[in-house]
Amino acid sequence: MNASARKNISGQFIELTGGITHYESGGVHTGKVIILVHGFSVPYYIWDGTYDSLVKAGFHVIRYDEFGRGFSDRPNFVYDAVLYRTQLLDLVTSLKLQTPVSLAGVSFGGAVVSDFAAHYPKLIDKIILIDPVYAFGKIDAPEMIANYKMAIDHEKQANGQLDDFKYPEQFPGWVDKYKVQMQYKGFRHALISTRNNYSPDSIISNYHRLSGLQKKILLIWGREDKTVSFQYSDSLRKILPVDFFPVDDARHLPYLEKPTLVNQKIISFLKEY
Repeated sequence: MNASARKNISGQFIELTGGITHYESGGVHTGKVIILVHGFSVPYYIWDGTYDSLVKAGFHVIRYDEFGRGFSDRPNFVYDAVLYRTQLLDLVTSLKLQTPVSLAGVSFGGAVVSDFAAHYPKLIDKIILIDPVYAFGKIDAPEMIANYKMAIDHEKQANGQLDDFKYPEQFPGWVDKYKVQMQYKGFRHALISTRNNYSPDSIISNYHRLSGLQKKILLIWGREDKTVSFQYSDSLRKILPVDFFPVDDARHLPYLEKPTLVNQKIISFLKEY
């Protein structure tokens, strides 16, 4: 990943302590800030639609590629909670964003958002969790072997992204778009290292810590999610007081399958006092 790879790429780039981060900033810069955090492997384009809706609604909207994904750097680091937390903090401070900011995280992004809020509660206004990760396990193989298996199964991994949708035929080009980031060195390491070093216990403990912060939290979940089972919404609601918004006829990315319904809910939640 270098300047040549980033040539003619939309969005912006900023040098943070961990490396260059690809991001996009839009909307009213005097408006309330909402930062969109993507999931485990699909970069910031996963927020297409929601980003545009929030911009049109008058918010200052930021979305970015986590290290190892999209067009951000792929540092040869340990991908643990500290790395993700630091990248987000650096982004907030380097862009001189008006705090407190609201955060929205989908899937693994829910863990990143919760961890950040637990460590920097004064920087946070509202929190949106969409089908957030709950159980998270290590890869049962040394990284070298896991890397090899991922390399030979890259087509399966790319095609597997369609499992997040109930109606994948409505998202032509989704697999090809995902494949772009796969050709650059460091992508597989980022995914494997995250699985092996992002503590599953910390994910649950951060949800518990959030429960004591008195933050307004919106929990959105597709009822037919096959990636992070809808049943985990019951587990999470036993921990967190939330505004719960289940979405019928949708899987793991309900804001993409039911954009009007879900985006209107997000906007209403953010505008509440």
